[in-house]
Amino acid sequence: MSLLESTIARIREPDAGAIAEAAARQDRLTKPQGSLGELEALSIKIAGIVGSGRPRLGPGAVFVMAGDHGVCAEGVSAYPAEVTLEMARNIARGGAGINALARKAGARVVVADVGMACDLPPAPGIYIKKVRRGAANIARGPAMSRDEARRSVEAGIEVFEAELAREAFAIAATGDMGIGNTTPSTAIASVYTGRAPRELAGRGTGVDDAGLERKIRAIELALAANRPDPEDALGVLAAVGGLEIGGIAGLILAAAARRVPILVDGFISGAGALVAQGLCPLAARYMIAAHVSGDSGHRFMLEALGLKPLLSLGMRLGEGTGAALAMTLCDAACRALDEMATFEEAGVSGKEEA
Repeated sequence: MSLLESTIARIREPDAGAIAEAAARQDRLTKPQGSLGELEALSIKIAGIVGSGRPRLGPGAVFVMAGDHGVCAEGVSAYPAEVTLEMARNIARGGAGINALARKAGARVVVADVGMACDLPPAPGIYIKKVRRGAANIARGPAMSRDEARRSVEAGIEVFEAELAREAFAIAATGDMGIGNTTPSTAIASVYTGRAPRELAGRGTGVDDAGLERKIRAIELALAANRPDPEDALGVLAAVGGLEIGGIAGLILAAAARRVPILVDGFISGAGALVAQGLCPLAARYMIAAHVSGDSGHRFMLEALGLKPLLSLGMRLGEGTGAALAMTLCDAACRALDEMATFEEAGVSGKEEA
């Protein structure tokens, strides 16, 4: 049995007993029922994931998966491919947006090279899991072989497991770095939502109108050339995906197998989440949608995943930035469930029975 198969085999339904216990406690807390809105539902979901009716979250970890894309040759990005390496270095040094927001959330940042075209110098907090030097140009053929797709997913699993063994964390978040990666992500979104690329494609790094048309055309070519089958998630990843997208799918599967809440960031993470759900539908029960991004098609991705976003701030940076912000909400939801007194504990008169 491969690492991917053994990981999927360990994924079970969330803990129904913990869900019931958390829901019952929410109804007895010193507040009108439902008055904390989505925080109540969030705390109950986390209870089921971790298997405790009164969950408490400790430190978190943000995993930034990095990879390059041959489709950049089609003029789909406003930035050159070299920026992937430069930004991965910046994240590793602590100078990126994700670092600032993760520090505020009390989370560490981990960077993994799953498929960069250049080499990232080894350093603490960096994992070198390169499957190949960048995905191929999906407008002209498949992104990678099926074996490479599997290895990219397993790279995400390996990074998650290695970091968990190195220093435990209670909640995880997905992040990405890869110039051009909104193009394969849009292709994946099209496969799983059934919507045309023109409905889903955004401006990514800020391409102009001509660049957006090139991007849409590249996605259309990729779908026509590769004909990905939504019933074959690994095949979709191999046909029109990216190596860091596969790594994100692996992170999600590993988190589900370990019963760790996993915050799914934006558009690229959404593509990884769709692949993870395709590989194991139960994995979606462990995902928490951090936010709905400013990318056009992200809301359709979340609908396909059955997830409701916690935040809507128009963010589209990626890196795990939205997920880092949402970590604080997850902690707050659990603290409210655990630390608020019930009517009985506080000696407060509750709602009278009819």
